[in-house]
Amino acid sequence: MEGRAGLTSTPAALPYFVAFSQLLGLTLVAVTGAWLGLYRGGIAWESTLQFNVHPLCMVMGMIFLQGDALLVYRVFRKEAKRTTKVLHGLLHVFAFIIALVGLVAVFDYHKKMGYADLYSLHSWCGILVFVLYFAQWLAGFGLFLFPGASLSLRSRYRSLHVFVGAAVFLLSVGTALLGLKEALLFKLGVKYSTFEPEGVLANALGLLLLCFGVAVLFLLARADWKRPPQAEEQALSMDFKTLTEGDSPGSQ
Repeated sequence: MEGRAGLTSTPAALPYFVAFSQLLGLTLVAVTGAWLGLYRGGIAWESTLQFNVHPLCMVMGMIFLQGDALLVYRVFRKEAKRTTKVLHGLLHVFAFIIALVGLVAVFDYHKKMGYADLYSLHSWCGILVFVLYFAQWLAGFGLFLFPGASLSLRSRYRSLHVFVGAAVFLLSVGTALLGLKEALLFKLGVKYSTFEPEGVLANALGLLLLCFGVAVLFLLARADWKRPPQAEEQALSMDFKTLTEGDSPGSQ
């Protein structure tokens, strides 16, 4: 009984690390808004400020909300697995929609201004990450939420799903850093090396991106902080083992 209680209890340090990650994430979004407001004129759709919709939406969607979606299984440890899956999927949907708005904004802005599309490393990485993110969501929905997927296929794909999710998040952070540096060089040019206030604030924003990414990955990497299996999950796992290996539930 003591061992089972230890498995289902929340690790003492986990809530503090989760709270710290959320503080970092909210600060990241706030500093992004401050940068765009103080040095880029703010945000609007029907003007030259339309471009600014892009970085704000990408930080909110592909960084903050995607990171939170990955942490759902660390935070909600005792809720029903299906409830946790639905929340995980919904956060990814919101992240995708917000990121899609950001993509539409930048392409529409380029069209209005007569700028070329998809020539920079940032844009190539961004499209790759967005496509991977959408494909990952579709695969996750089809296998883990949509009824009918076989238990064996879910079991085999689960580890790949976890790896791809973490990889896409990491690539999202890297792509955001590329975009931030590109935006600074376009506007500041050689003034970037003179410690312009905008450059200093944007550098701080870049550090926040890195810190939030590291915090999320640290929470995901701690094996002892994984969500403990509930009773129904253990029963399903035992049934799958019986079907695939021929073991009986009581044999060890």
